[in-house]
Amino acid sequence: MPPGTPSGKPPNSVLFLCGMNAIRSPMAEALAKRMLPAGIFVASAGVRAGERDPFVDAVLAESGLAIGDRRPRTMDDLEDGYFDLIVTLAPEAHHAALDLTRSVSAEVEYWPMPDPSTATGTRDQIMSAYRALRERLEKRIRSRFGLENATGGT
Repeated sequence: MPPGTPSGKPPNSVLFLCGMNAIRSPMAEALAKRMLPAGIFVASAGVRAGERDPFVDAVLAESGLAIGDRRPRTMDDLEDGYFDLIVTLAPEAHHAALDLTRSVSAEVEYWPMPDPSTATGTRDQIMSAYRALRERLEKRIRSRFGLENATGGT
C-alpha cells in the first residue's frame, strides 16, 4: 500500500499546484508522468498566470524529459477541474487548494518545495538549485506513490 493513501488505492488523477505553474508544478508533472503508471492522469497548474522558466527546460533535459511547447496555465485553464489528489508545492497554492476543496471532494497534500528562482550567482550555481528541486520532487513522488525501488532517469 503506497504511503499516505488511506484506501491503498492509487489516485486516478493528480494535480500539482504552485504559484505560477512556471517551475515547481510543471517539473513535478513531467517527473510524475514518467514515474507513475500510464493510467494515472497527471496535470499541473498555478494559482495565477506565470511565464515559462528556461532553467526548467534545461534541468528536465538533463533527465531526458521535456515539456514541449507547453505554457504555464492556471486552474481556470484546465479542461477538467476534478482531481483525486491535489499536491500543493507552495503556501499560496495550498491555501487555494483548501478553498477549492470546500466545494470539491479531493485529497490535498502539501509538499513545501523551495523556489529555485531565488538562487543567485553563476549559471552553474542557479542550475544547482533547479537540480536540487528536481531531485527533491523525484524523491517525494517515489515515496508518496510507493516507487522507492523504481528506477528513474535522474
